[in-house]
Amino acid sequence: MTEKKRAPRNRTITVLDKESKNLSKNLFIFKNETSFDIEQICNKTILGDTLKVIKAIPDEVFDLIIIDPPYNLDKDFHGFKFKASDDDGYITYLESWLSDVVRTLKPNGSLYLCGDWKNTSALYHVMTKYLTVLNRITWQREKGRGAKSNWKNAMEDIWFGVKNKNDYYFDVDSVKQKRKVIAPYKENGKPKDWEETDEGNFRLTYPSNFWDDISIPYWSMPENTDHPTQKPEKLVAKLILASCPENGIVFDPFLGSGTTSVVAKKLNRKYLGIEFNEEYAIWTEKRLQMTDEDDSIQGYSNGVFWERNTLAAQKKNISVRGSKNAETI
Repeated sequence: MTEKKRAPRNRTITVLDKESKNLSKNLFIFKNETSFDIEQICNKTILGDTLKVIKAIPDEVFDLIIIDPPYNLDKDFHGFKFKASDDDGYITYLESWLSDVVRTLKPNGSLYLCGDWKNTSALYHVMTKYLTVLNRITWQREKGRGAKSNWKNAMEDIWFGVKNKNDYYFDVDSVKQKRKVIAPYKENGKPKDWEETDEGNFRLTYPSNFWDDISIPYWSMPENTDHPTQKPEKLVAKLILASCPENGIVFDPFLGSGTTSVVAKKLNRKYLGIEFNEEYAIWTEKRLQMTDEDDSIQGYSNGVFWERNTLAAQKKNISVRGSKNAETI
């Protein structure tokens, strides 16, 4: 884990060899245990094979599960190579673990399953076997591969499912968005359902299932790592705030560089993650440690999500730098 030479303004999180040894002590190493007590593994990163670890986790313990599995693509995750298959092969892969994961979800819990256009039909097909699917969120990736003979791929899906469609936690007020008002309407000379400020006119709106306010982590963002498919903290924050109560437990069986656990900690939720790659697991521990100094989430401040290109208004909205989720820069 020797540090790479980076540009002076590059804020990508790195772990030096001397840090790695200490951080690895925080990991919970899976040793083929047959069962866990939830308190034993709560707020931990388990280093192990998800397909094996999940069998030792008790039934119905998680309020929220967020799954970002390997997509059906040829991908090298720093030495762990995932090979694409046909649709039937990918469905078989999903079914090898999804039923066990759903088993750990509370009766009133929610589950979000991430994918792209190639595997989204397989995700829906398998998910409907075990859960009631309530919606599909489509989020716009700020960056995407260019294509000369096809449309640029700049969208991904997140399927939203629950065990009981008549009893599940959903806090819509916690995920409202502050949006610019393009054509402000006034009633009796006063703004109607919007706020007039020096930085522009804004309206607090209910969220839809299309998200166009997400920025992919990149080198100048303090949450960025070298993980090839890292999810943005802002995206995960929306899922957690909407579908997990404070002090509830969030579970991510394919943790990667730790975004789910990190955001859960920042938002006063408990967490558990499983990761097979030791380097990624150590990155997670470094990020968890960093939240003790900075619990900000870019694009989220004082209980409100902001759309892109509203930095000036966000700065004005910050009351105390470094306070709970106040910093948005």
